[in-house]
Amino acid sequence: MTDLQLRFVPDPVLRAVCAPVTVFDAKLAAIAKDMLEVMYAAPGRGLAAPQVGITQRVFVMDATWKDGTPDPQVFVNAEMVECSEEIVVMAEGCLSIPDRTSRVARPAQVTLRWQDLDGAPQTGTFTGFAAACVQHERDHLDGILCTDYPEAP
Repeated sequence: MTDLQLRFVPDPVLRAVCAPVTVFDAKLAAIAKDMLEVMYAAPGRGLAAPQVGITQRVFVMDATWKDGTPDPQVFVNAEMVECSEEIVVMAEGCLSIPDRTSRVARPAQVTLRWQDLDGAPQTGTFTGFAAACVQHERDHLDGILCTDYPEAP
């Protein structure tokens, strides 16, 4: 059982710009495991490190577990490398802002580059809910919340 606790608005850690991860070790793997535990218990589909008080560039996601087989993913030092011109609007919830959703307009497809828990480079393209989720969690690493965006029609 993890000691990590969800942080809620207006906790200042949610506005922190997170530091890049430079050490890929058992401690990082334990943080990712604990973050997944918190995310599933919440129950959410994504969780960024600042949401549990850690100011490092790490987030976890499992966009499909509520609809099917769990597929946990860990993203370290994620960078957006390409975004589609097509924009979609989705209602986004946030574990750090309970009982509220925001209609956010985001690119329909994004390509990310990140490192895995061993520091190995990874690249992936995300669409649909997964695209919105990686963008939402990636925003957290720069202190940006979904409520910072203008409410989309």
